[in-house]
Amino acid sequence: MEHIAIMKKSWKLTPKILSGDKKIESRWYKFKHQPWNNVRKGEVVYFKDSGEPISIKAEVDKVLQFSDLTPIKVMEILKKYGRADGLAAKDLPGYYRLFRDKKYCLLIFLTNPVRVKPFNVDKKGFGTMASWLSVKNVKEIIL
Repeated sequence: MEHIAIMKKSWKLTPKILSGDKKIESRWYKFKHQPWNNVRKGEVVYFKDSGEPISIKAEVDKVLQFSDLTPIKVMEILKKYGRADGLAAKDLPGYYRLFRDKKYCLLIFLTNPVRVKPFNVDKKGFGTMASWLSVKNVKEIIL
């Protein structure tokens, strides 16, 4: 599988993927969503900021999944993995407020991030609010 992660542009995390300051992509959910149980070591994740073309790809090195989260477990995950997720220590309280009521967390460890020639994809059929797309081959949905 190949994956497309759509990032919140205002968080400015995609440059951190390229620089190596962000080695983990985290996804936090109240309910199980893509890519829960659907992303594996060796697969490729393409990254794009919302409203922008895809410009980065990285390989999945490892995946950790956490369920039945409590606010205490959320804080433990943020403290242990936040820095590798590209979060500054001073920003952890804000992210804790965002994630404290989430029940599921995926940590997708990234390796070999590289810039790619920008391209757009057709999200039709994935839902307008989809922030993660999984396809057999990304070429299937290039515009």
